Amino acid sequence: MKRQDFYYELPEELIAQDPLEDRSSSRLLVLDKESGLVSHHVFKDITDYLHRGDCLVINDTKVIPARLVGSRIGTDARIEVLLLKRKENDIWETLVKPGKKAKIGTKISFGEGILTGEVIDVVEEGNRLIQFSYEGIFEEILDRLGQMPLPPYITHQLEDKNRYQTVYAKHSGSAAAPTAGLHFTPELLEEIQKKGVDIARVTLHVGLGTFRPVKADDILEHHMHSEFFQIDEAAAMKINKAKDTGGKVICVGTTSCRTIESAADKTGHITAKSGWTDIFIYPGYEFKLLDGLITNFHLPESTLIMLVSALAGREHVLAAYEEAVKERYRFFSFGDAMYIG
Repeated sequence: MKRQDFYYELPEELIAQDPLEDRSSSRLLVLDKESGLVSHHVFKDITDYLHRGDCLVINDTKVIPARLVGSRIGTDARIEVLLLKRKENDIWETLVKPGKKAKIGTKISFGEGILTGEVIDVVEEGNRLIQFSYEGIFEEILDRLGQMPLPPYITHQLEDKNRYQTVYAKHSGSAAAPTAGLHFTPELLEEIQKKGVDIARVTLHVGLGTFRPVKADDILEHHMHSEFFQIDEAAAMKINKAKDTGGKVICVGTTSCRTIESAADKTGHITAKSGWTDIFIYPGYEFKLLDGLITNFHLPESTLIMLVSALAGREHVLAAYEEAVKERYRFFSFGDAMYIG
């Protein structure tokens, strides 16, 4: 299977730069995964596709303000650091720009010395391990000094950090938002629960590997980065109950999908567990748990468009994307949504 099989033309002006004021007023394209039929709605209409006995799976990870801008101690050269994965003892795996200036032993100051970091190792793909030093609570310092790590295709500065968080974000650790969840409001979630739909919370801390372009021509040669996930007993019970009673398991976002598919057994059930996943879902994959997916529109040739193609078929997905372009939908992180069921 070739990377180019998942390409589509997207006019640049359709890349959403700002979130809508009302989260749930975005548009919703509904794709029937069997027939390929497409219909157009607003996101609030998602309740029409959720029924008593179904289970809606959400990813309650919280994005940390992981982008730090500092200066190299000794030369004052500007250095940008993106926190990717917390290791131990205030050591983080990071992406540093410019990388050439971040040799082992380089010391960086942030916020006029409130936070300092030293490069202690170079790991895969040139990422740096940085040991941080500070006084106080790291999360509070990060909240003060850090910026939200918006994807490179968003050129606007975000005025309100919370607009790059879901309303149900709880466990800090992501370098990017699970963006399909950005469309939900507390009121909409309440309405869904009143219909008798169970809401299962899982956690997957989204790494930047999610956005890493597929460079190999043969997609099977693409290497997925691992991400940490956690599923508790309550979530596992809700998902299994839906499966056992004829309800549908509908995931909000590719991250929730990858979480439950990583943890599912061959019988299509799930147990409470935590660990690391590097699952890569592409056409030919047989879903163990997932019945439906709420998602955003993804970059051409990305692992995410490959995942949705595994669910609905490549031809159906690319035809739906073509329709979305024609109808001037908004694309990517702050864009409109799609329901595949």
